[in-house]
Amino acid sequence: MSPARLDGNAAGGDLADVFAFEVTTAVTTCAACHRTHPIATLDAYLEAPGMVLRCASCNAVQIRLVRAPHRAWLDVRGVDMIAISYPLTDGSTPNATTSSHVDEAST
Repeated sequence: MSPARLDGNAAGGDLADVFAFEVTTAVTTCAACHRTHPIATLDAYLEAPGMVLRCASCNAVQIRLVRAPHRAWLDVRGVDMIAISYPLTDGSTPNATTSSHVDEAST
């Protein structure tokens, strides 16, 4: 039996859970040099027509964000992967030494 084909609305709940996180603690893997860095440590340029975040190692563009009053455009083609740590059951967030996501992304 083949899986049922649904439209993207079926993934809305799971995607909303994933995109509701403290972004600056997420760890990106650069598509150019494959090094990993928390978003908080990327080089941010805010005076362009939009926001640009560059890799702290090789200066390649990782993330672009342009906002308008009722829409935003997010370009993450400079990122191979974004590792997001989910809160633990006690509400705390694992740090880099306890998160398997960060360890996997850095290898």
